[in-house]
Amino acid sequence: MRRRRKAKIIATLGPASSDAATIKALFEAGADVFRLNFSHGSHEDHRKRLEIIRALELEAGRPIGVLLDLQGPKLRVGEIAGGEAELVAGKRYRFDLDEMAGDRVRAPLPHPEVFAALEPGTLLLLDDGKLRLQVEACGKDYAEALVLAGGPLRDHKGVNVPGAVLPLSPLTKKDRADLRFGLDLGVDWVALSFVQRPEDLAEARRLIAGRAAVMSKIEKPAALERLTELVELSDAVMVARGDLGVEMPAEEVPGRQKDIIRSCRLAGKPVVVATQMLDSMVHAPAPTRAEASDVATAVYDGADAVMLSAESAAGDYPVESVAMMDRIAASTEQDHSYRRLLHALHPEPEATAADAITAAAAQVAATIGAAAIVSFTMSGSTAIRAARERPDVPILVLTPKMETARRLALLWGAHCVHTADVSSPQEMVDKAQRLARQEGFASTGEKIVVTAGVPFGTPGTTNLLRIAWVED
Repeated sequence: MRRRRKAKIIATLGPASSDAATIKALFEAGADVFRLNFSHGSHEDHRKRLEIIRALELEAGRPIGVLLDLQGPKLRVGEIAGGEAELVAGKRYRFDLDEMAGDRVRAPLPHPEVFAALEPGTLLLLDDGKLRLQVEACGKDYAEALVLAGGPLRDHKGVNVPGAVLPLSPLTKKDRADLRFGLDLGVDWVALSFVQRPEDLAEARRLIAGRAAVMSKIEKPAALERLTELVELSDAVMVARGDLGVEMPAEEVPGRQKDIIRSCRLAGKPVVVATQMLDSMVHAPAPTRAEASDVATAVYDGADAVMLSAESAAGDYPVESVAMMDRIAASTEQDHSYRRLLHALHPEPEATAADAITAAAAQVAATIGAAAIVSFTMSGSTAIRAARERPDVPILVLTPKMETARRLALLWGAHCVHTADVSSPQEMVDKAQRLARQEGFASTGEKIVVTAGVPFGTPGTTNLLRIAWVED
């Protein structure tokens, strides 16, 4: 099954999309990767979904990626007497470590690490920013704050502390258990929530130990200050606009989204744009025009993938949401200005043989009018370099490692095929010709550009470029 677009689609699974028939329909509608959101559902729920995905993969004959999204540390207020209390603008409100139920003048905030990061002037945002307070006085176990925007404060509502680097590990006890479970299941990607600094990736890397690729979710303003380092240390990055939109002014989010995409493209790291992309389709059969434009903007900017959350996990129209995102992406890529905008940012190749070969492959393919670039890869690095060039033609990725094929399912322009490795240049050309024709990328007489590494089967040795004519 060949996609007629280069940007990929990640669909979140949930109550609305847990049975085999729906998951298959989502795949056929355009989903390339499935997200398992461990903020919701039991381990058994996620096990069943992954088993369905792997059975579908065998049936379809195409690698499908699976993303485990860890919940991360969630900061919440404690109990409120009667379930809620009204906070009045202009009044003062207290937070402390006392477990006694809150009321109209105070509430428990059972997170000493929050108090450790506070100082006078710090903003506190509650309930996704609906309530806004500013700290006036604080200590290691309390904070007195002025209510700037009031309203009802309910039990266990979330707390955001924009502008502060909290002394928190991004991996909670629950995350560690979820991670062990997911790795044993065989997920391909792990999305790490609440990343603030490079050190936050170290523990996750140690625990994952190469069994999955690591995706950093950029959802804190503090992460933007260390963006270059985080991109360098991650295998991929997600623009997680939900919390990011709470913790910084909404008008700044589009610019920061472009900054993140640009940083990832320059570094050659896959980048995903997520959250509320087609949000109205949770309950409506069609998106707003603004939402369609939002998806198109991410595609114009060259994002590797766009993601659906509640739309496919808990909405009334999960399959229709994927189909709509597929149509928007495909239509955008056919627009006459798409290539011009995409190539406005063209990363310079590094001074390595691998970068020289992949940069040359894109140029050669354009010059000779090749039908496709065929990339033989073991670790996936050759294909990632090829995608970094954003070539005009599709990238047919051939790999003997199924885990590589699955991980690259979210890579821009890549169509992955799991196949046995080759042992000679002639076998390489023969296989590239056969699979390019078999997978629908080239017809007899058309040209393809082939890249590989010699000696064959050795990761990180991209040093060979061939032009081949597809034969019967």
